[in-house]
Amino acid sequence: MFGELLRRMTAPAPEPLSADDQHLALAALLVRVARADGDYSDSEKSRIDKVLAARFGLGPFEVSKLRADAEVLESEAPDTVRFTRAIKEAVPYEERAEVVESLWDIVLADGTRDHEEDALIRLVAPMLGINDRDSALARQRVEKRG
Repeated sequence: MFGELLRRMTAPAPEPLSADDQHLALAALLVRVARADGDYSDSEKSRIDKVLAARFGLGPFEVSKLRADAEVLESEAPDTVRFTRAIKEAVPYEERAEVVESLWDIVLADGTRDHEEDALIRLVAPMLGINDRDSALARQRVEKRG
């Protein structure tokens, strides 16, 4: 279903993604982190919806469709390393930094900092060009918001 997008994202020299494709790719990364512990809970889905609505100014219908499409894309996407590197090449730094904060928001949505989710963020953040310090600061901002 999303084969063309994945092909473009994982090409040797990926072209910049359209805004819609960026939204979809970033949403799929949120889904991947939420699924990392094998428990894709309603609280995580709800938090993904809230993050997407806030980041992209979407209404409930658009958010539901974007998350559903992201769930399919995530399940079809190659390994996390290639997928995340493709996002790094296609998405501006400022947006990638905000994505790391959103990833922490999803990880902490169920009140548990699971080992698998934590490990995935530690893998993904540097691949997005975000250092450990900035990732930790992003996590602390999310924890303060509660």
